[in-house]
Amino acid sequence: MLLRMHIKAGMEREFEETWGRVGKIITEQPANLGQWLSRSADEEGVYYIVSDWIDEPTFRRFELSQEHLEHRTKLHPFRDGGSMATMHTVFRMTGAGEEVPR
Repeated sequence: MLLRMHIKAGMEREFEETWGRVGKIITEQPANLGQWLSRSADEEGVYYIVSDWIDEPTFRRFELSQEHLEHRTKLHPFRDGGSMATMHTVFRMTGAGEEVPR
């Protein structure tokens, strides 16, 4: 899942801190494979969130859950707009610079 969020000016740091707390809880979901928060290098106040799940039906169940609604409520005051896209991984390649667990 790819989420593009536009954050209200001056609220970026607080958004990042809040996202860190909320994101940690989401990554503890058994079906979540990981998440990444990235800030755009080209657009002021734009963030990208990639959230990886074992499959789309499991993500959709979480998306509609009361627990997720509570998370969205915590992040909503920072948002000034955004969009979401779902994707299916075709290839995953680990770069030479990433440490591989043994």
